[in-house]
Amino acid sequence: MTTYVESAAGIGAGGRTGLTALVVAICFTVSSFFSPLLAIVPNAATAPILIIVGIMMLASLKNIHWDDMAEAIPAFFTSIFMGFAYSITHGIAAGFITYTLVKIFKGQAKDVHSMIWILDLLFILNFVNLALN
Repeated sequence: MTTYVESAAGIGAGGRTGLTALVVAICFTVSSFFSPLLAIVPNAATAPILIIVGIMMLASLKNIHWDDMAEAIPAFFTSIFMGFAYSITHGIAAGFITYTLVKIFKGQAKDVHSMIWILDLLFILNFVNLALN
């Protein structure tokens, strides 16, 4: 899931060819050699930047149709779970699962695409696996 999110971000930024992925792969390879140097940077030094990134991410919440509960509730849980779980992937999983639950409670379960049901099952299995380990 994280790979898909990163790929979608690259496409959204204009990278539509395999060259984008190749450049990113090369940059990751080069940066892996410098990762020991990054270990000496204390968390206190990176925290302000992460706060700025979080604020920039929150700016997209204005585009959500908050009057539509089928959209608002999953968006809310996605953003909350990202923060509480320290994981974008877990936040997205919570959003998918709550989307399906809202549709079920609204009596619109037939409107949920079969791929969403499959992803929900996989996300739930992943959460169960995390709980057991």
